[in-house]
Amino acid sequence: MKAKARHILVPTEAECNSIKEQIAEGSDFAEMARKYSKCPSGKRSGGDLGEFRPGQMVREFDEVVFRDPVGEVLGPVKTQFGFHLIEITSRS
Repeated sequence: MKAKARHILVPTEAECNSIKEQIAEGSDFAEMARKYSKCPSGKRSGGDLGEFRPGQMVREFDEVVFRDPVGEVLGPVKTQFGFHLIEITSRS
């Protein structure tokens, strides 16, 4: 199994929820990632993580990506790095 996803990483759950709300109201995920994400992928590629397999990401992230619906903005997902919004773009 493999998946493609993009994410936004921020330090607090409140900030994560605020960004999720803005995306639900029509803000572009990639633009929000470039503006707010603390992960280098956010600045570089709008949060795009490319393709990966189970076990390549931290457990909490993997569980969401390989279980939850494709195409929805999911989260906040808490990991050792902070709080993530995750959008699974494909899974096969």
